[in-house]
Amino acid sequence: MGTLRIALANLPFPATPETSVSMAEAAIADAARHSASIICFPECFVPGYRTASRAMPPPDAIFLERAWTAVAHAAGKANVAVVLGTERIVNGGLVIAALVVNRDGTIAGFQDKVQIDPSEEGTYKAGAGRRVFQCDSASFGVAICHEGWRYPETVRWAAKRGAQVVFHPHFHEAEPGSYRPTMFADPANTFHEKAALCRAAENTCFFAMSNFASEGSPTTSAVIRPDGTVQCFQPYGQAGLLVADLELDEATRLLATRCRSY
Repeated sequence: MGTLRIALANLPFPATPETSVSMAEAAIADAARHSASIICFPECFVPGYRTASRAMPPPDAIFLERAWTAVAHAAGKANVAVVLGTERIVNGGLVIAALVVNRDGTIAGFQDKVQIDPSEEGTYKAGAGRRVFQCDSASFGVAICHEGWRYPETVRWAAKRGAQVVFHPHFHEAEPGSYRPTMFADPANTFHEKAALCRAAENTCFFAMSNFASEGSPTTSAVIRPDGTVQCFQPYGQAGLLVADLELDEATRLLATRCRSY
């Protein structure tokens, strides 16, 4: 099956929605310089994840369309596929989603966040449906933040249907007094990174996480091998691209395909 080179955009939270687009364009170009086939951004990178502590403009469908067009143009120019954490307006409600763009700049579609965190219910609504996408010889799925941490079936669904890698865009920043890790899956840290090891191992697929770069970040961008071991991770809070070569033959999906449900 060969090797798939991926890039995970471990970037600071954008200052404005417009800045998020220019940062995405620059990261796509940077991924091309690293010869990556695909880049994954954090959850809602464009226009930014909505929290109570951040003043952001209301959802804007026109801005989002322009932003997606700009990102697609950057993808086609760089010949790099994109998994862009974003939001979209569906039936009057705001849905967290990942926009997937092919290497030629065409739009492959969206993966909506189907399982939202209880804390998100006042801002976002749950999406619907699941998809598997293609990049070169690799098939991949997307499980967004809370889905990948607490709903293992969202990862298994994709792996059962051919995904050798599941991308995990997420937003996770430090809370006051929280533990500040320096090593991946630190026993003193929260369960989240341990869950990532399980998502890979229980499906025999790669699990590729992308978070924002922030001070004291409780999780970071990382690649987990199909045997549940850590291939690489970005130093906590350090901005930049994490680039990794995935040996697709390792992603047999054996344990996912043996599952009789989902």
